[in-house]
Amino acid sequence: MIVNYTAKGWEIITQRAHGMLAAQIASHWDKSIRRERWLETLLAIAEHDDAQVELERDDLLTPQGGPVDFKMRRFDHRHCCQTMGFALSKSRYIALLCSMHIVFVYESFAKDDPAAARFIKEQEILQKAWRKELGMTIKEAERDYRLLEWCDALSLLLCQHENQPEARSVEISNGPDKRHYQLLQFGKNKLTVTPWPFEETKFELWFETRLLEQLSFKDPAEFRKAFRDAVVIEKRRQFVKPE
Repeated sequence: MIVNYTAKGWEIITQRAHGMLAAQIASHWDKSIRRERWLETLLAIAEHDDAQVELERDDLLTPQGGPVDFKMRRFDHRHCCQTMGFALSKSRYIALLCSMHIVFVYESFAKDDPAAARFIKEQEILQKAWRKELGMTIKEAERDYRLLEWCDALSLLLCQHENQPEARSVEISNGPDKRHYQLLQFGKNKLTVTPWPFEETKFELWFETRLLEQLSFKDPAEFRKAFRDAVVIEKRRQFVKPE
């Protein structure tokens, strides 16, 4: 889960909500990006973190009793295997993109974690086999994955309130066209991306959050109850093409 500390308490965004936001972003990209497997691409972007079901875990709290943010987690073999199992049950193409994302996220852990190193090596072998079966080149797979990674990056920036005021730019990532993109804010909830990669000149995105006023919890059960009882708050952000 994505955890933000606010003046009113913990703002919680689930990994699945973050994935849905990433897919919303992808759906607005210029239509020239769309290939034969466009629906599968959107599903991979939306569901790349679907195995992360927060309330089913027990390691939800820090030693101080606060909720654990996703950045605090280490390599989780069980989670990665579940992610790939879910993805492969849909299609090899979705599994390919999700596998590439897992390698991207966890390759830095491989130096110090033998389990991570083994898993990444296994994924690289599987990726090669899936590309061959799908008739895809490395270049084609990387182009499609870059869209997933870019939308994931922008979604995380929005969920973590990383957009800066006064039109100060924030780096997003390199897109599928290999161009470098930046996020800028002007006005309270109005944002833009430069260069502009989207089909429309303006559109709106939304995602769901929960606010937990209680700052510490004695155990995961208490946190789960607070999470389930929390009011769902829908956040909206408007994107406008720069003039």
